[in-house]
Amino acid sequence: MPRLLPVETCGIETGEDVNLNEPPRNPQEYLRQVQLEASLCPDVVVAKIDPKKLRKKQTVNVSLMGCQAAPQGFSPSLKWQREQVSNFSEIRRPKQDAEEQWKKFCLGENVYLNSPPTDHVTEDPGLDYVKVGFPPFLSIVSRLNQATVSAVLEYLINWFEEREFVPQLGRWQYALLACLEKPLLPEAHSLIRQLARRSSEVRTNLEHQEDERLSPLNLMICLVARYFDQNDLADKED
Repeated sequence: MPRLLPVETCGIETGEDVNLNEPPRNPQEYLRQVQLEASLCPDVVVAKIDPKKLRKKQTVNVSLMGCQAAPQGFSPSLKWQREQVSNFSEIRRPKQDAEEQWKKFCLGENVYLNSPPTDHVTEDPGLDYVKVGFPPFLSIVSRLNQATVSAVLEYLINWFEEREFVPQLGRWQYALLACLEKPLLPEAHSLIRQLARRSSEVRTNLEHQEDERLSPLNLMICLVARYFDQNDLADKED
């Protein structure tokens, strides 16, 4: 090998005694010891492998037995078991209720229930947010942790998968995307790709370029593809 450092020839060639059992007294002596150790290493090393160990089969013990029968008097009654299942179901229900409440909160009852808005509703301080949906105020979204941001985004994207795009949905999707921290968690990565694909699907069904939904749909696709580096979803220039 080519010499990279100005190291003198080790003791094997010069006759100088280099003791590998003693600590080096200076950098030059350390380099000589390294040189000597390298010269003592064989050019080819062959591992010693026991063929018997390679032929050993790995076994996984899987028990097909059921639960052991409870001793006499230890087994709960069927009534008790049914009560526990009922209570557990009630505990799981708030998650489903929370999803529906978030949809109503963000989109408003008019959109959520698919009911026509009243004619007198206008953008003024007396706006009925319960009916038209609460805007994503900074005071609201700034308090959401990443788990909640991902959860609400998932709720709204699931709603979007089966329905058309509405302005309330676009405002909340934009705000939630702004709250996502990079690098993305795997579940968030999947969600934003789902959002971009659905936005492109709705866009293909628009009849004219003047449709007011075109710009927000393009924005969703652009942010997912360009900002969050999902470049395979990006629109190409005409």
